[in-house]
Amino acid sequence: MTHPRTETSPAGFDVFCSAFVESAGLAFTEVTGTRVRGEIQLGPEHHTPIGAVHGGVYTTAVESAATVGASAAIADLGQVAVGVANNTDFLRPITAGTVQVLAEAIQQGRSQQLWQVAVTSVDNGKLIARGQLRLANVPATGLPNTLGKQS
Repeated sequence: MTHPRTETSPAGFDVFCSAFVESAGLAFTEVTGTRVRGEIQLGPEHHTPIGAVHGGVYTTAVESAATVGASAAIADLGQVAVGVANNTDFLRPITAGTVQVLAEAIQQGRSQQLWQVAVTSVDNGKLIARGQLRLANVPATGLPNTLGKQS
């Protein structure tokens, strides 16, 4: 999966990409320090045993999109953002299709940020899931290599 651009944090971590995010199928199309857009093509590889898309896909989208935006907002400070609380609501089940992920900053402080994320069906415009992520701004130095790809 290709991303429209690659940016690294001051510690050299790719803040837009990880094997986990790629395995969920999330591709970012816009990234700023206050808004992130992305898409996921959903299909059988995202299903629960009963045939609907697994809620963990939406939780992953919420945390990933908000973390990318929050980290972009503080990268010039030598920091990255890490999620500390994720609340994702699953509003309607679907089995396949493209969903748009839109994450927007609600509050961006010196030590914490709060982001809201909507997951919407591209086909019919209906809200599929929504979430909120609280993040802590932490120094990017000294993080283990397992937190991201080294550049």
